[in-house]
Amino acid sequence: MKTLNDFYQLKDAEDYFHFFGIEYDKHIVAVKRFHIMREYGALVKKGFENFNGDEKYLMDFLKFALMRVYMDYKHGHAPSAAEVWGMIEDGKAKGCLACAISSEGGNCAC
Repeated sequence: MKTLNDFYQLKDAEDYFHFFGIEYDKHIVAVKRFHIMREYGALVKKGFENFNGDEKYLMDFLKFALMRVYMDYKHGHAPSAAEVWGMIEDGKAKGCLACAISSEGGNCAC
């Protein structure tokens, strides 16, 4: 059984897809990686904010959230220029998935 501790060890977008057993198009992930992981990170953060102690429920949520974000991009969602610029502040990306899942920032370089 996969646990939150296992989830914390994931690093690359592909790691998340493999972890949850989600099939994905490598080209879509290669081209839209930043946007997919940025949106997924926001959902992960919401999941952890609403975590009630039921790890299985949270793991299901995390899997569904990744599937939802990926399917948005697979079916043609493309961020507007405003969304892209909104993700960048002072020439640096604002946050990342590591920031979203770790209260201590994990190995994040943000």
